[in-house]
Amino acid sequence: MNRYKILTSIFLLFIFLVIGYSQKHQPPEGGKPKDFRLPQKQEFSLDNGLKVTMVPYGVVPKVTIQIKIRTGNLNEPPEETWIADLTLDLLKEGTTTRDAAAIAEAAANMGGSISTSVSPEVSTISGEALSEFGSDLIALLADIIRNPAFPEKEFERLKKDYLRHLSIAKTQPQSLAQEKFLQVLYGDHPFGRVFPTEEMLFSYTIQKVKNFYKENFGARRTHIYIAGIFDGKAMKKAIEEAFQDWNSGPEPLINIPKPTSQRKIYLIDRPGAPQSTLYIGLPVADPSLPEYMALQVTNTLLGGYFSSRITANIREDKGYTYSPRSSITSYYRNAFWLQVADVTTAVTGASLKEIFYEINRLQNEAPSLEELRGVQNYMAGNFVLRNSSPTGIISQLAFMDFHGLGESFLTNYVKNIYAVTPENVQMVAQQFLKEENMIIVVVGDKKQILEQLKPFGEVVL
Repeated sequence: MNRYKILTSIFLLFIFLVIGYSQKHQPPEGGKPKDFRLPQKQEFSLDNGLKVTMVPYGVVPKVTIQIKIRTGNLNEPPEETWIADLTLDLLKEGTTTRDAAAIAEAAANMGGSISTSVSPEVSTISGEALSEFGSDLIALLADIIRNPAFPEKEFERLKKDYLRHLSIAKTQPQSLAQEKFLQVLYGDHPFGRVFPTEEMLFSYTIQKVKNFYKENFGARRTHIYIAGIFDGKAMKKAIEEAFQDWNSGPEPLINIPKPTSQRKIYLIDRPGAPQSTLYIGLPVADPSLPEYMALQVTNTLLGGYFSSRITANIREDKGYTYSPRSSITSYYRNAFWLQVADVTTAVTGASLKEIFYEINRLQNEAPSLEELRGVQNYMAGNFVLRNSSPTGIISQLAFMDFHGLGESFLTNYVKNIYAVTPENVQMVAQQFLKEENMIIVVVGDKKQILEQLKPFGEVVL
């Protein structure tokens, strides 16, 4: 076992022990919190509108490059769900000068790899390489983004893969619950369209992929992030040579949804299911609003970490579920809070009762300072971990840029966490986590759970 594997095993063992301890005890009081110091960065733009942020970081002679393009599922026509995902997958399948095998070999020869991903609002093409190949990696990524071949053979293979993924997703209760929750919350907005139909996928052609690419890719929507060990002058020169003559393309699409929510229970029947999948949530403050930080602390205390109240209640005390969790999902100028749990069928109603009990308890009584300090210590430590790698640094910078937050969001993050008071938490719970606005989605055996659900509101089948 090499040194890296040994260190990794030790780290994972440490995390496992921390998790086990935190489930039974309040986190210990931490030391004096330290503000985050953003590494010295270099920023510039090209004449076509492309933006670049470069951050020297770490001591390992590797460089991470992420090219983020403001396009994703938000930009898909109503009848072309997942066309953005298909487009990004096809980028790796070949350019006008090299096929997929040649792309993979080129990346491997640099000591790295290439990957793509799609979110509702941003598409990302990422690469890692040894530092000495930083300029070569820029050239390779530029070729992938600017000169896609969109090979027909690979397109047909990917369509078959997508059909399999769709078929599997439609059998999974978590996927069904997510789809219904977002449909109710966002309606006809693109955020409300989670899955295509099989008929849609069959109808997709290479030309539709090319149309999506042509209409949504360009310099004005693109931001290149570089972190690690690299030659700044050489990287800037490589970017200019690779991208300065790229078409500007369209401005980013701004399509802010108007979510709606009211207290209803949407039941999806799964006859014989041994568990019920619960999705409970509603719109909340997005990162641009002043309440966002207090909302993050409130979410963590309520259901967002191992010692949270809902987890302690329905997992540790009651044994209703194994891994409940809550989270805040943020879009541009929009966000929602969501509590998720897979609970034993017989205690579906009891689980809902306890979840709402914890929400109501927080609204009626501010948490103790001791409990809040444990949450803040956890969040501060987690923030440090998120900033401990080039990929983590890029993720933080991209989040800050996307939401227009300014550097103070990062440099004052720890300070702002600890500035949240028990009264702030109670007020945020009262302001945003209103029971009468909660969308409830339940996927489970209707025969066994329908009567359990009726006390909590109107049931929609």
